Amino acid sequence: MAYLQPRKNKHGEVVSYSIRVYKGRDPRTGKQLTPYTMTWNVPPGWSGKRAKKEAEKQAAVFEKQCREGSFSDCRQTFAQYAEYVLELKERMGIKHLTLIHYRQGLKRVLPFLGHMRLGEIRPQHLNCVYQQLSLPKAREDNEKALARPALWQAIEQKGIGTCVTGKDGRRISLERLREGKAVKPATARRIAEALDMPYSLLFSTSWDTRCLSGRTIMNCHLVISIILGQAEKEMQIPLNPAHRATPPKKAASDPNYFQMEEVAQILQAADKEPIKWRTAVNVLFVSGCRRGELLGLKWDHVDWENSQIRIDCTLVYARDKGVYEATPKTKGSVRSIKLPEETMKLLREYQLWQDSQRLQQGERWRDSPYVFPGERGGRMNPSQLGNWLIRFERRHHLPHLNPHAFRHTMTSMLFFHGVDSVSISHRLGHSSVSTTTSIYSHVMQQAESRISDCMSSVLLMTRRASQEDTLLDIEAVEEK
Repeated sequence: MAYLQPRKNKHGEVVSYSIRVYKGRDPRTGKQLTPYTMTWNVPPGWSGKRAKKEAEKQAAVFEKQCREGSFSDCRQTFAQYAEYVLELKERMGIKHLTLIHYRQGLKRVLPFLGHMRLGEIRPQHLNCVYQQLSLPKAREDNEKALARPALWQAIEQKGIGTCVTGKDGRRISLERLREGKAVKPATARRIAEALDMPYSLLFSTSWDTRCLSGRTIMNCHLVISIILGQAEKEMQIPLNPAHRATPPKKAASDPNYFQMEEVAQILQAADKEPIKWRTAVNVLFVSGCRRGELLGLKWDHVDWENSQIRIDCTLVYARDKGVYEATPKTKGSVRSIKLPEETMKLLREYQLWQDSQRLQQGERWRDSPYVFPGERGGRMNPSQLGNWLIRFERRHHLPHLNPHAFRHTMTSMLFFHGVDSVSISHRLGHSSVSTTTSIYSHVMQQAESRISDCMSSVLLMTRRASQEDTLLDIEAVEEK
């Protein structure tokens, strides 16, 4: 039951009522919890009897809200509660890399929402956050440092060549600065410290006008929604304001894939590369597996008899953990993929080469079960594959290469050859067919157009053949 307490001014007039609702006791300590409280102010000119009657009505409504959980007197700030939610997600077994992405998004929104109490946050506050994140100043890497003439004078006086040795003993290249390009402020500060000269004397500051992408802002919105959604679930707030906010739309982009002539060009160039990378390019093309899935593939998951591989592991890199094994993206990503006979022969040839490398390097080789290990065994950093593809495309003047483009290329080729969406979705390891059709809707439309053109050609050829047969019959009758 709600408890009413009148509050009077110095003239003895009731100016407000303090309303309290008993919350209960702490189950761990048995101590009484701080009750729900609110204040109802008496409007000017109201009589004491009328004010008391209205206060009782307000108390009844307030008590109902407290019992139903639609009122919260939570004093936690967004920053405090966000940390609690992320710790909760971590205990529930969320993927480590996902947690890192959540923290990156949270870092961007805390300057705007961190000090606010949960119950104070409204959709308009979130819309203001998204507006601020859309401005160039929201990007931390927009600040650049350019060399002043004083830097080159100091380097010349000290007889320094292409590199400067920092206070930490690491060498800092001056190549970009000599080319007139900007560097990160942190790099410039290390150079200034190494030369023991003021930063402002050696470098000037420039600002780019790039903004955060719609996808990055949407990720921030997702983190806010998750945190406030947990608050709603725990009855800390009556509604999740993120559901009523208006974040910027993420720009839709069609998957990039190679044309057939480009595929032939890439495969011909790969034939000139070491067998390890030639095999990796081939497997990427024919399997459509993700980068981490390729690097997490193990030899004992290669089924030689049935010409297939088993995907149930992925390699991931995180700054605080290094390269580590993780489960695939979704449950549907655990799958078996059938490979062509040519690819299986190439894998066998590559396995023999890897065995010879193991014997050649001896103790320097780190044993590992992976098909594509590092240069001396062990786990390969996922970025190493992307870096090699960049060098590979430059050497052979190829179109831009990235691991996911091979996945898109395989998918487009399957669609163009009339393979059904269910089979393609299983091969890609998507959680549902709708994911496949959503990502590749543009490719599916192109494939449908090609199939339609093909059918038109078939019908036209059939019609022409029929007309030619009719003319031959007519000519035969006329000859008789």
